[in-house]
Amino acid sequence: MSHWPLTREDISRPAYRSLAQGIAAAIDSGSLCPGDRLPPHRDLAWRLGLSVQTVSRAYEELIRADLISGEVGRGSFVKSGPRETIEVPWFRAATDRPPVDLSMMTPVRLPRIAEAWRVSMQRIADRLPDSVIHSFRPHQTMSLYGGMAAGWLARCGMVVPAQRILITNGCTPAQMVALMSVAQPGDEIATESSTCHTLKPALRHLYLRMRGIAGDERGMRPDALAAAARASGGKLRAVFLLPSGAGPFARMIDRERREELAATAVEQGLVIIESDVLGPIAPRRPPPVSSFAPERSLYFTGLSKCLSPGLRLGFLAMPEYLAERVLNRHLSLSWMATPMIAEIAADWIETGVADELLAAQRVELASRNRLAQRLLGGRSMGFPHGLHRWLPLPPSTDEHGLIRAALAQDVALAPGSGFAVTDYAPALRICLGGANSRDLEHALNVISALLPDSNRFFSNTGSGEV
Repeated sequence: MSHWPLTREDISRPAYRSLAQGIAAAIDSGSLCPGDRLPPHRDLAWRLGLSVQTVSRAYEELIRADLISGEVGRGSFVKSGPRETIEVPWFRAATDRPPVDLSMMTPVRLPRIAEAWRVSMQRIADRLPDSVIHSFRPHQTMSLYGGMAAGWLARCGMVVPAQRILITNGCTPAQMVALMSVAQPGDEIATESSTCHTLKPALRHLYLRMRGIAGDERGMRPDALAAAARASGGKLRAVFLLPSGAGPFARMIDRERREELAATAVEQGLVIIESDVLGPIAPRRPPPVSSFAPERSLYFTGLSKCLSPGLRLGFLAMPEYLAERVLNRHLSLSWMATPMIAEIAADWIETGVADELLAAQRVELASRNRLAQRLLGGRSMGFPHGLHRWLPLPPSTDEHGLIRAALAQDVALAPGSGFAVTDYAPALRICLGGANSRDLEHALNVISALLPDSNRFFSNTGSGEV
């Protein structure tokens, strides 16, 4: 049951637990909202045919669960934060008809991926190492797969010895470990004016502050970063960068700007935290920013964005002076990477499957980016092998209204506001990997027709009407 108010038919035995579960379900479903006042004990007892003591016990259970608060003289209220909920910019609401989902950044669903998983697991089953089944030692996982990680990082332009690479369950744990290793509560982390959606909640959980840095068409401005560092009074500890196409603006920063950012970080005493979740998806790209200042950099990449979402494995390169701290933070956060996933990744890399899938992704993404460029014209930003495109909108556009209008035509998009750090202009993030080619073309045509400068003017009234 998830409705409110409850009825006598909703109550089973033991009654106090049934009542508590019913109220919790109503809060979870949104039938009861933060700040709502619950009925007084005596009133609810009379309505449901229960004793006052039973209602009191149910309320006590909910208070212990941190779902409601009891205020003497005022009553009981649904708490404003019963659960930690990350605000995600992608589509997640239930609908009767699944949309063409262009809101989440994933690699293209190549048929070859499922076959690669099946064949690899069959092959591994015939030679499964004991360490995959029995090992509980993080160091053993690092020693077994460190060479594989070093080889993958080299493909990304980072030459790092295996002993300075932490293997994690994807890029998100690597990001959290990096942040935990360089800053303390109250410190600041610099980033672009729009950044990845996971950074904001991570900083909030760690009691760190975010400082948006001005940029231009080439990315974050080094002079603005230097000015922010000087103005922070020593509170700015690190700069978080997404220079290789994974940031909201889908921008591939040029080599010269990367060198300038690295030099500025060194001059200002900042640690570089570089997120390179797309890995080597773009051929002949500039070297990572971290490669110009490896002694002050925490660089991480992974396999789920460029090969397969299920292959959740990340590689975090760390400078020697931070190695012990990084390893200890990871122990407390995740203990160790999952050996079975590491074994599958190693199999893909050793047998050449990873290279085959990477090449196929490049071909398909190049085709999809050309399609988006043709249907959206010069309005969208991106690079030839990107997983998404960034579409700026006129300042007067109702961003969320446009998204509702697209969803009414079964197309799901991500709002630019979901990535904003400082003041932002309306925009859409359009992901290219999740839909098949035919659905993608249909969805892009829907978007093109909804744009404010198309023949069908989009109203700024917030109604979502076109």
